[in-house]
Amino acid sequence: MTWLDMCRSDEYRGRWVALDNIDYEDGSSQPQQADVVDSDEDLGELCSRMRESDRTACAILYCEDDSFAPPAPRRAAAPTRGAAHR
Repeated sequence: MTWLDMCRSDEYRGRWVALDNIDYEDGSSQPQQADVVDSDEDLGELCSRMRESDRTACAILYCEDDSFAPPAPRRAAAPTRGAAHR
């Protein structure tokens, strides 16, 4: 399942998700695709289950609809008053 699909799904959006077999985007720490191992709204509960199951090498990320969305473009700063040269 792709990360964007996970974040847009009702099943995972708003939850902490434990991932394994992650394929990362080239030159990035952003997941592109992964296997979902477990998920929970409570990070502590998810971590407890992961420890109990000996799945300690998984990445745990929070799914939001806009996770890893490209940043909004920056606007040029407006010149300040009084900064003109005489």
